[in-house]
Amino acid sequence: MDSRDADVFARLAKELHEQESVDETVERLVESVPALVGSDFASVLLARRGRHLEAGASTDPIAEKLDQLQIEYAEGPALEAVLDTSTLLVPDLRADGRWPRWSPSAAHLGIASVLVVRLWTSHATWGTLNLYAAQPRHFDANSVGIAEILARHASIAVASARNEESLTQAIDARKLIGQAQGILMERYDLDDRRAFDVLRRYSQDHNIKLNEVARRLVSTRRLPPD
Repeated sequence: MDSRDADVFARLAKELHEQESVDETVERLVESVPALVGSDFASVLLARRGRHLEAGASTDPIAEKLDQLQIEYAEGPALEAVLDTSTLLVPDLRADGRWPRWSPSAAHLGIASVLVVRLWTSHATWGTLNLYAAQPRHFDANSVGIAEILARHASIAVASARNEESLTQAIDARKLIGQAQGILMERYDLDDRRAFDVLRRYSQDHNIKLNEVARRLVSTRRLPPD
């Protein structure tokens, strides 16, 4: 890697960290990857609820379809990479029999070679970066190296964005609960502790999340019926 390549990666890493959400982060990543690695299409699948993969972003409807089929068939290189390995290179799908349903569908869509890199940090797996090409043996060792560098930068950026989103949601939830407590305190002449106990009791009795009880109370000015 020369100094020009290093500058490009540094610039992209900065841009990834400047995005305000996970969705914006992965969209910026897939916009940049094809030119840097050399692929026909690129996408990101995001891991949610453990390692269940969901569509994140893609450069083309073909890449989006390839990802959807992996989720639908519950097989494919992205699912294997996210569970068993950090990087998966498939030089020629026609000679690879690991995914009997997905591979023929990918070939029908014009894809012959695939490179998948897991997005992960020491704390969690965040998804996969998926690169698709029409020609067999399209990706080489240099492609793998560049994709892994980009994936490392993206993994940290996605983790940061996810944490920021979680923090924002937690702050919003506390504000909502505080508003609901205020309504109960004013209406029933309660202190803040007793108002919170009322919300918690309704949450437990009705098997509704505390945040949702608070949202309904603030929206309707009424607690859920007994």
